[in-house]
Amino acid sequence: MFGKVKKVFFTGVFGILYVAFLAQIVYILGFVKGFDVKLGYFALISFEWLALIAARYLSKRSSTGAQYNGYNGRRR
Repeated sequence: MFGKVKKVFFTGVFGILYVAFLAQIVYILGFVKGFDVKLGYFALISFEWLALIAARYLSKRSSTGAQYNGYNGRRR
C-alpha cells in the first residue's frame, strides 16, 4: 500500500517540477531582457535540471533497492 502511495506522490512531485521548469524557460525567453542575463539564467536552471535528474535517479534506485531488500538482487 505504501509503495503505491509513494509512487503516486513522487510522480506528482516530479510532474510539478517539470512543469515549473518549462515555465521558467518560457519566462526567460519571453520576459528577460539582454542576452547575457538570459544566458546566466539558463546556467542557473541547468543546475536545477541536473539536481532534478539526480533526485529522480536516486528515487528510482531507492525504490528498487527496497524492493529487493538486500538479497543481492534476487527475490526469495
